[in-house]
Amino acid sequence: MNKTDCDLEKNSSRMIGFIILPVGLFLGFASFFFVPVLGLFFALPLLLLGATFLVAPESKVCKLLTGTSD
Repeated sequence: MNKTDCDLEKNSSRMIGFIILPVGLFLGFASFFFVPVLGLFFALPLLLLGATFLVAPESKVCKLLTGTSD
């Protein structure tokens, strides 16, 4: 693994987050009007998953390669 792979890993994680987050927001908004309890049952996990991908930390290998620490 090299620095380019680390950049691609970070960008792909953010891209997945930016794709999942609007889907969760739409599902949450739609469920507010149609089926509130059942819709939020599906929307909340999607919102949490999208937010998790957006703020995902770097892998340990990438931290070693880039020389960053917590």
